[in-house]
Amino acid sequence: MASRMSKTAKKAKQYDHVLILMRHAKAEVTGKNGDYDRPLAEKGLKQAKKVAKGLREMKLVPEVIDCSAALRARQTCGRLLKVFGDKTQVDYHQSLYDGGLQAVFDELAHAKDKTRVMMVLGHEPTISICGQWLASDESKADRIDMLNLGVQTAGVLVLASNKPFNQWQLHDGVLLAVMSPMDFE
Repeated sequence: MASRMSKTAKKAKQYDHVLILMRHAKAEVTGKNGDYDRPLAEKGLKQAKKVAKGLREMKLVPEVIDCSAALRARQTCGRLLKVFGDKTQVDYHQSLYDGGLQAVFDELAHAKDKTRVMMVLGHEPTISICGQWLASDESKADRIDMLNLGVQTAGVLVLASNKPFNQWQLHDGVLLAVMSPMDFE
């Protein structure tokens, strides 16, 4: 396991709840019916598989994935599930495509207390903004600063807390990592 992956996995074990915020993988520039229907590019299919294998190796397979209903996000999720298996519960939400930050907080509010690893799979700039708003004072400043540049396709933020997700408010999660697909090699 790559050094960065192993360090993040080790840190994540110290917390009761781990949130993975992921941007969809690389998509085609256009879709048949506009932005909503843009499919994944070949590169995106490879990115999603690489990230899924890395998360599995880190023992951070989500129990729940709340996913944008946009085609590229659904296809990213499909690739993740091929690696994760069929134990992950998936819900698709239009609001994660067009609802912004509030949509992510709504998904957290509806999470079950017992959920340990949860993923929200969506779009930019929502993923990076959400990471900034959720990151606690315990988070390293350079990690938070990275979010000012946005999250690249198939990028992953790993946040953690001992509070159940449905109790998370602003600045309640420690930002453990900002990872690109290359970090999963």
